Amino acid sequence: MELSTNRVRELFINCSKIPLLLLLLFFFVCSLDTLSSAFQLAGGKVAGDIFKDNAVLSNPVAGLVVGILVTVLVQSSSTSTSIIVSLVSSGLLEVRSAVPIIMGTNIGTSVTNTIVAMMQAGERNDFKRAFAGATIHDCFNWLSVLVLLPMEVATGLMTHLAHIVVTSFNIQTGEDAPELLKVITEPVTKLIIQLDRQVITGIAMGDERMRNRSLVKKWCHTGLVTRLTVMRAYIFYIWVVPGVEPTILVLQMPCSTNRTTDKNIVVLFVGCSWFSPGRHLFADAHLSDLTVGLILLAGSLALLCTCLVLLVKLLNSLLQGQVAKVIQKVINTDLPYPFGWLAGYLAMFVGAGMTFVVQSSSVFTSALTPLIGIGVISLERAYPLTLGSNIGTTTTALLAALASPGDKLAAAIQIALCHFFFNILGILLWYPIPVTRVPIRMARALGERTAKYRWFAVLYLLVCFLLLPSLVLGLSLAGWRVMVGVGAPFVGVTVFIALVNLMQAHSPGHLPARLQSWDFLPRWMRSLKPLDRVITKATGCCSTGQASGDDQAAPINAVTTHVDPKIASAERKADLAYDHPVFEFLDETKSGVPVFKLKGLERCNSTPL
Repeated sequence: MELSTNRVRELFINCSKIPLLLLLLFFFVCSLDTLSSAFQLAGGKVAGDIFKDNAVLSNPVAGLVVGILVTVLVQSSSTSTSIIVSLVSSGLLEVRSAVPIIMGTNIGTSVTNTIVAMMQAGERNDFKRAFAGATIHDCFNWLSVLVLLPMEVATGLMTHLAHIVVTSFNIQTGEDAPELLKVITEPVTKLIIQLDRQVITGIAMGDERMRNRSLVKKWCHTGLVTRLTVMRAYIFYIWVVPGVEPTILVLQMPCSTNRTTDKNIVVLFVGCSWFSPGRHLFADAHLSDLTVGLILLAGSLALLCTCLVLLVKLLNSLLQGQVAKVIQKVINTDLPYPFGWLAGYLAMFVGAGMTFVVQSSSVFTSALTPLIGIGVISLERAYPLTLGSNIGTTTTALLAALASPGDKLAAAIQIALCHFFFNILGILLWYPIPVTRVPIRMARALGERTAKYRWFAVLYLLVCFLLLPSLVLGLSLAGWRVMVGVGAPFVGVTVFIALVNLMQAHSPGHLPARLQSWDFLPRWMRSLKPLDRVITKATGCCSTGQASGDDQAAPINAVTTHVDPKIASAERKADLAYDHPVFEFLDETKSGVPVFKLKGLERCNSTPL
């Protein structure tokens, strides 16, 4: 009897956790929406200024970087895309010049889930998996751009395909894209902040009147009072504002009266009201956009971090024992032979459908990140889910483009189709053949490196989404001669190192004896440990040993072993090429010292076509 009571109590507790899980997920999505608004307030006008120089945007490399920087600044690919549509439809920018910017927005939007992954830095193994799952999106986008941007510049493939589709069909303006999850979240987020995104677009199009206008909606407009009724010291009137539904407002008269009047008059009235549709927390705040943005940034990050920590703890408590094993098996196992290769494409379909529901790839991939971190979803299964998310967000963009007004319809659809073809071609490049799934190996390598040196995550964010794009933008502004002069040696050295790494791993005998290993280089050129010591001393917040990455926390199925000096060199070469599923970083450990082998995540969906 006592055993039965305990089981009922346990069942009740587990069932009560499900509504709490949904509530935390709701606030998690709301915090992401508010975070996007905060970034737009803090950097939206700067983003608009970046779009002003159309001569720069005509340079494909500069356009790519502009797309990255603007999307990172406003944390919304839809905002960046709407600016591009306005520029194209007004004739300030050609569609072919807009395609590299679209590629840049695809890269910039993936920064959100990378930030979410950093919230799991407290647990080394969870952080390793979460960061790998987040950066797999970045790796796919960067690799796709490296191949498709030169192809687009040389042939205009995506532009021509989009033009053929637009001209072949009699496309007419339709209804707005359906709002599914936003119907639930917008009532809450609109109470916190509402933005006038036309300000950023206006600045980008050179409208100087928008420069001194706040992004925060004030809704203090001049309206027409079309009907005035005075009854028992209260005035009832209809306030008509252009573009807004008529609103019935109530004002108390300064003096009491029993007079009742009902007049059809038209007078001007200027003011705001709690009853107006634009009422929100900062509607009457006499603060600058930057101040409001920083307040929202701090609040949304705090809420995001709190929700994420509670979500991870709640999921860990729910997914224990046999339940976790069953869920992992269902999600990560391939279909029976000979249909195993279909599992990945089914995952893509699920990712596209879920992204269509939540109306944002950032929301879907950010929600996916903690599940990858706790080991519920493997990296191999997260990859097709992320690719499907890319397709889902382009579908939403296409529906939004169909709702554009007549003068912007063709441009909006053509740009949305270019975005769609970019993701489709990227999938064809980096998914169908298992050996081409390079983003998985790249992401796993980044995850292992970040688990060893946690500060590497911050360095990665700064370099990939800020410093490197800014450097490339500066070089492109200096002219193509300067860009080629600086970029060509950098690209040449990078290609040389990659080729040497591959040969060290697979055919070291064909290399000169000096190049069969990197041991001839100074330690700071082949290892992050010297930099780690400097950062550890500078921060003073970590102890020597664990903080410096000397220890290796054992992940799932970790095995303790000793390093054999005779085979260390060969294994290290394989690690340098990132061609082996186990990244042990043997080049940074002393021989004979016990270390933990960091096993790769469970390999799934690797059945060849």
